[in-house]
Amino acid sequence: MAQRFGGKFSPSGNDPSGSRPDGSTSSSSRMMANAQVNPVGLRANLMFVPAAVLMLFSLGAGASALVIGLIGAGLWVGSAVMLREGLKAEAAYAARKVARRPALPRKILAALLCGLGGAVGAWASEPGVITAALYGLACSGLHFAAFGVDPLSDKGVAGVDEFQSSRVARVVDEAETHLAAMKDAVLRAKDRQVELRVDQFQAVARDLCRTVEEDPRDLTAARKYLTVYLMGARDASIKFADIFARSGDAQARADYLALLDDLEQNFAARTEKLLLEDRGDLTIEIDVLRARLEREGVQMDRPS
Repeated sequence: MAQRFGGKFSPSGNDPSGSRPDGSTSSSSRMMANAQVNPVGLRANLMFVPAAVLMLFSLGAGASALVIGLIGAGLWVGSAVMLREGLKAEAAYAARKVARRPALPRKILAALLCGLGGAVGAWASEPGVITAALYGLACSGLHFAAFGVDPLSDKGVAGVDEFQSSRVARVVDEAETHLAAMKDAVLRAKDRQVELRVDQFQAVARDLCRTVEEDPRDLTAARKYLTVYLMGARDASIKFADIFARSGDAQARADYLALLDDLEQNFAARTEKLLLEDRGDLTIEIDVLRARLEREGVQMDRPS
């Protein structure tokens, strides 16, 4: 759907970032920093084409060839769907500083399904185990060469308690679910400025998520924000979308934008407080280490 341009120098003169009256642009910077390209590109979508071609060529080839062709097409469709999910999981893994490898290696499974589909398709046109196996291996190999494999190792979890990191992962996943539900809800309102404000709040909320991921000890202080507050924001977004889509109530819109302002300020303040506490902990650790070294007779120049 076409959308009106609403930049700083547009005729309306509105800043699409939804900046506050104090001129702060921190949230806009967060939006740009958190912006991501859709990981499912043209190459992944083209993987549906061979399945359609195989199905069409199987229609006039007799009953047995039709069944085999449909099986091969189904395997290729499953491979394409699994590839899309694998690319999304890989992008989510890359976006986080602390992440565990995907539990299900979707891209590897997609390559295997692609190979099976190629083997079945080859069998339909030229029955033979060796020929089918060669085509299957070729399809799997080309798939691996084109799309690679899933992340096979954890990232940034060295020295982090596994139980704590698992708790953080569950809370962050729940928070991402609430944020996605908020976005889906406001799309029904069909108000571009509201959508941008929700994007701006999501960027601030994701900053808090990343802060907690980097130091799982912060989970206790941030858990209420990532669960209760985000759940309330999701419910408010759904209510607003229902009301505004029916009646275009300007007061409901103003109240919802004011709620987003309050939430954004509180989430940003909580993130800043956690960062300050982390820096304070680092200072304490440095002072303790200096004191131990001095007791051992090692003299260190303290910074002025």
